[in-house]
Amino acid sequence: MPKEYRIEHDSLGEVQVLTDAYYGVQTQRALENFYISGIPMSHYPRLIQALAYVKLAAADANASLGLLDEEKSRAIARACEEILSGKLHDQFVVDVMQGGAGTSANMNANEVICNRALEFLGFEKGDYEHLHPLNHVNMSQSTNDVYPSALNIALIFEVRELMDAMLHLKKAFAAKGREFADVLKMGRTQLQDAVPMTLGQEFAAWGVMVGEDVQRLDEAQHLVHEINMGATAIGTGLNAHPDYARTVTEKLVEYTTLQLISSPDLVEATQDTGAYVQLSGVLKRVAVKLSKICNDLRLLSSGPRCGFNEINLPPMQPGSSIMPGKVNPVIPEVVNQVAFAVVGKDVTISMASEAGQLELNVMEPVIGYSLFQSMNMLQRACHTLADKCVSGITANRERCHDLVAQSIGLVTALNPIIGYERSAEIAKEAMKTGRSVYEIVLEKGYLSQEEITDILKPENMVKPRYYRRS
Repeated sequence: MPKEYRIEHDSLGEVQVLTDAYYGVQTQRALENFYISGIPMSHYPRLIQALAYVKLAAADANASLGLLDEEKSRAIARACEEILSGKLHDQFVVDVMQGGAGTSANMNANEVICNRALEFLGFEKGDYEHLHPLNHVNMSQSTNDVYPSALNIALIFEVRELMDAMLHLKKAFAAKGREFADVLKMGRTQLQDAVPMTLGQEFAAWGVMVGEDVQRLDEAQHLVHEINMGATAIGTGLNAHPDYARTVTEKLVEYTTLQLISSPDLVEATQDTGAYVQLSGVLKRVAVKLSKICNDLRLLSSGPRCGFNEINLPPMQPGSSIMPGKVNPVIPEVVNQVAFAVVGKDVTISMASEAGQLELNVMEPVIGYSLFQSMNMLQRACHTLADKCVSGITANRERCHDLVAQSIGLVTALNPIIGYERSAEIAKEAMKTGRSVYEIVLEKGYLSQEEITDILKPENMVKPRYYRRS
């Protein structure tokens, strides 16, 4: 069926806009200019909701300062409330990758809110003489304070969801730590036998690693609680009421329930993207540590006959189109790949932050897009790793025990009692002959059977214990 259009105009001329569309002329231009990633803003609902919060707070602040009449303010507020409830998100069509420092994103929000508010006032979409996307919805604002403030709000909510996912993964590792607390195994350094430990200690340590980064994320997200609403174009507050910055920030705190604060220097805040670099660095840290843990899971489950084979990962899918019976560690593998992508996004964010010039960083759209992608992937990766891998891991107890019994690393436990030279002698002989450390020590008479049995008890080798050398 033929599509119907309405005609809208801006300073560059007239443009056809779909009659049913809530967006307008500037959004239509952005649709034509920026088909880059193929990912519309609607893909990130937190960002859309954050823009609605900003526009709602701005309308309320302008009304309270006597700049916007109550009827218009209320209509704008009703439109924002609908967006916050999940409606109209399909009208946010601008590509997340865009030029203009986020102007297209801001205008997409202005136009959708304006046209829905016009309907509440009893007018048709595009009837801007009664309510205008710039004169009213964007009053006292610039893209340069709207977009980063909305981005910060959205990031806070996204960080919280990621922290919840990481805590879920931490609990999964901690549960396995308790389950495997009695499984003695060989610890390794540099992929060589080191000293005994329990499998529970290994899994518990991974839980601690994840938990540490939850704390680091919490610290980093406090930086993005500082916003620059009221800065307008470059931080001087041009075209805004003297009390607007304070008032709009108070309104945002009220509506979002977040502890947002107005930057003490709006000129600095409008050009500085250091908080995003800091947050990205923590995301990279999370990714690197998750990838390290997944490497360990792959090593410990390697085999099953010709590898470590100390643990079994739950089988998720057939592993080969040519090798029957092969099962691969696909969940750790996909988390590894997520980590690689996040590290790459961190490079992107670093370059984009450095590329800012003078009073504004125009690269904020790719910074926001990269942060959202990293957090979304990490969040899903944590849930996937916890639910589809860690929770189903089982221990090969006999294999772990046998490797400890055969290991030359046991000689380390004897070092405080018989000395380094004798311990090294025993290790060399064990390697040369294939005999056990236990057997050689008894044969040489360095220790009695009772003494060596006590020293090599599992519970005595996995925690601090002082031996007085005779």
